[in-house]
Amino acid sequence: MLWHVDPSSSVPLFEQLASSVRRAIIDGDLRSGERLPSAKEVAGSLDVNMHTVLRAYQVLRDEGLVDLRRGRGAVVAHSDPGFVALVERVDQLLADAARLGLSPKEVSALIEARP
Repeated sequence: MLWHVDPSSSVPLFEQLASSVRRAIIDGDLRSGERLPSAKEVAGSLDVNMHTVLRAYQVLRDEGLVDLRRGRGAVVAHSDPGFVALVERVDQLLADAARLGLSPKEVSALIEARP
């Protein structure tokens, strides 16, 4: 799996890392049960802070895409490309809403008001 980060981008590094994992799942390069490299390995190879990688892994955990366990590391939990693509679209929706000054709660209310 290739990790992509652009330090000059306005997108935070942790989100770029999370997007790399999402993209690998969508492309079929990562499947359920596959172990991701340790945060220390990724940080060293990309010359980023280990906590940045851990934050990316936590985001992926919160999205239900990765299981994090002490001693076991990060393991792909959900590899349905449709689900991962949906998560990416939700992230983009929230980013667009934030630029418009809308909170996630306000976006949720908009979604719930739809038929």
